[in-house]
Amino acid sequence: MSYKVAIIDDEPLAIKVIKNYVEQIKELKLVATFTNAVEASSFFQKDEVDIVFLDINMPVMSGLDLLSIINSNAMVVITTAHEHYALESYELQAIDYLVKPIPFPRFLKSVNRIISLIEGVKKPDTPTTVENPSIFVKVDKKKLQKVFLDEILVIESLKDYIRIITHTNKHIIHSTLTSFTEDLPQDKFLRIHRSYTIAIDKIDTIEGNSIEINGTRYTIGRSYINEVKSKILEDNII
Repeated sequence: MSYKVAIIDDEPLAIKVIKNYVEQIKELKLVATFTNAVEASSFFQKDEVDIVFLDINMPVMSGLDLLSIINSNAMVVITTAHEHYALESYELQAIDYLVKPIPFPRFLKSVNRIISLIEGVKKPDTPTTVENPSIFVKVDKKKLQKVFLDEILVIESLKDYIRIITHTNKHIIHSTLTSFTEDLPQDKFLRIHRSYTIAIDKIDTIEGNSIEINGTRYTIGRSYINEVKSKILEDNII
């Protein structure tokens, strides 16, 4: 499924950067770009998109002014060089706030979150088949790889990079373990060491201060041992 995107920014270079980011994510389809909010407001009167990347400082009408008057169900992401508008933008129901220059990993993180929110709204709240949750990770300069969350065994820190280990693959991406772990479901994944985050349901055995997953043992860090015991052992020992 593709999601329609509009970009509103009075700087052509800023539009070019976001356009390039959008084109790297196959779930997104760019349908309109605008260099002023007035023209964009007319567009929203007759057209609908799923996601809007909106600058704040624009002539005649600011992005926040536009956000306050448009009647749209679109997920709005503020893109600006200024940090001090964040509170006001969230009060106007913006879904995220990206400060320029926007790094691609931060952009991708925002898009992943928005897609999850949109799919959550569109899916009926019934016990029917639920799509397997997934994320997209940038594995090289041009390639985005879909990784299903239930296939992840371990995420390993490699300083400024991480290794995502599944049953069949290992993906190395530019991210910190802390940042990546924060975006994972907290009931499914657990940080056990400064170098490891593990999938709780993939644990095979626990012995002393180590956990075995798929034939490999991972040490539980001293500062993490109490949280691991309370989250895994106390609730699951019969």
